[in-house]
Amino acid sequence: MTFGSISSKVNSLNSSDLDLVRNCKAIIFDCDGTLVDSMPVHFVAWHETMSRYGIAFPEDRFYSLGGMPSDRIIQLLANEQGITLDAVSVANEKELAFLDRIDLLIPIEAVVAVVRQNRGVKPIAVASGGFRAIIQRQLEQIAMHDWFDAVVTAEDTAKHKPEPDVFLEAARQLGTLPEHCIVFEDADLGVEAARRAGMNCIDVRSFFTPRRLPIGI
Repeated sequence: MTFGSISSKVNSLNSSDLDLVRNCKAIIFDCDGTLVDSMPVHFVAWHETMSRYGIAFPEDRFYSLGGMPSDRIIQLLANEQGITLDAVSVANEKELAFLDRIDLLIPIEAVVAVVRQNRGVKPIAVASGGFRAIIQRQLEQIAMHDWFDAVVTAEDTAKHKPEPDVFLEAARQLGTLPEHCIVFEDADLGVEAARRAGMNCIDVRSFFTPRRLPIGI
């Protein structure tokens, strides 16, 4: 089984997106698949880990659950497929498999450019459904670990995307009303969470297509 080629497609924000950025008071960025082209690496790690437990996790399902914490994904899949396991322990295995490949991560330049242009100009935050240690390692990998005024992760809220809590907490930490924030996202759950938070959202899938990596890399 392979995960396609190693190419990626990167364009840029359109004029409407640029207007949204220009007119907002604060900007909130998802991490995986938004700041960092990490989703293909995550998929390789998921495939390796789930195969050990006989759990099917096709690519389209993987992308549909983007933004959900790993332990919740594992418990969901296990329940659906009648498999008993320790979701937290298996999630740790998956994250270790991801970290083993962290050197494969690259920034998504069109989004990083927005961060660079607004750093120190407007309040900016990361708001992710991932675990803090994993998000921090990714930001370190692309040399952006100290660029943000706030970093909100799965440990910081009881409810996760598509619930709006992670974005609302980011807005709170930035000291900005939700309606004055704009969100950059790459997944349906995250886009819905932004909508529920009352925030404008730029879907990076409109201008960016992730790389494809071979399974087993």
